[in-house]
Amino acid sequence: MKRILHLAIGAAYAAAGVAFAAVCDAQGVGGIAQVAVIDRDSGAVLTPYFYHGEYWVAGTPGARYAIEIRNRLTERVLAVASVDGVNVVTGATAGWDQAGYVFGPGERYQITGWRKSDAQVAAFTFTDSPNSYAGRTGRPANIGVIGVAVFRERPPQPVYSPPSISQSAPEAPAPDANAARESNSAAAGAARSKAAPALSPPASALLQSPAPAQKLGTGHGEREFSYASHTEFSRMQTQPNEVIRIHYDSLDNLFALGIIKRPRPLPAQADPFPASSAEHYVPDPPG
Repeated sequence: MKRILHLAIGAAYAAAGVAFAAVCDAQGVGGIAQVAVIDRDSGAVLTPYFYHGEYWVAGTPGARYAIEIRNRLTERVLAVASVDGVNVVTGATAGWDQAGYVFGPGERYQITGWRKSDAQVAAFTFTDSPNSYAGRTGRPANIGVIGVAVFRERPPQPVYSPPSISQSAPEAPAPDANAARESNSAAAGAARSKAAPALSPPASALLQSPAPAQKLGTGHGEREFSYASHTEFSRMQTQPNEVIRIHYDSLDNLFALGIIKRPRPLPAQADPFPASSAEHYVPDPPG
């Protein structure tokens, strides 16, 4: 059985400031779940820039960061998260059917690193691509992208309980009751066979030319405490109900690629009265 983890969300975090939550929601990406990238050193929510059908954020080299996920539904969801094409729980090359984190209704949490045990993670840090975890483990092809595959939970199947038989009850149900049960069974089968929701298109190469400078990746930082427990989760379908992608790179590279427009320098401030004196009255003569 694949490991399905439930994050230990503390009461203090659950009661975080409303203003901070509102900022994350405004800058989050996704529908079923909202995903935001947080610079943990500055506390800033990285602004997502929409470019050629994809979202991009600018990371600061050396900074620690977190992937914040908020479940927007009133039911549990499973979030299978990847960084640079690597599963953040197992370290395997990422796939939809792998281990992830379960979020309760409306639950919000920050995934801060590579899962090392039920009690520790190695912090996510922005670093140059050769020093990234994916680069150091020989998997540099997908450096620079964060992915979250969201699965809804399969509702529990109703358990049929036969009616109790009393001495006065007939030995067999009436024919119309049998027909009703068969009709209900057929309806349930039809509901289960409905087509799955349409998925987001697979990621494609947005830029034909390489970045002008070395790409930013995610390093394997210092160990930190982060507690998680194990739980069971039955996916509604084999494919995700939603796939969220956020690309990242350094600010200079995003400027060079045209994803963010470089601000123009402001002209020198003009003085409307350049000959004016600081004195308000006639100054004394020299000497």
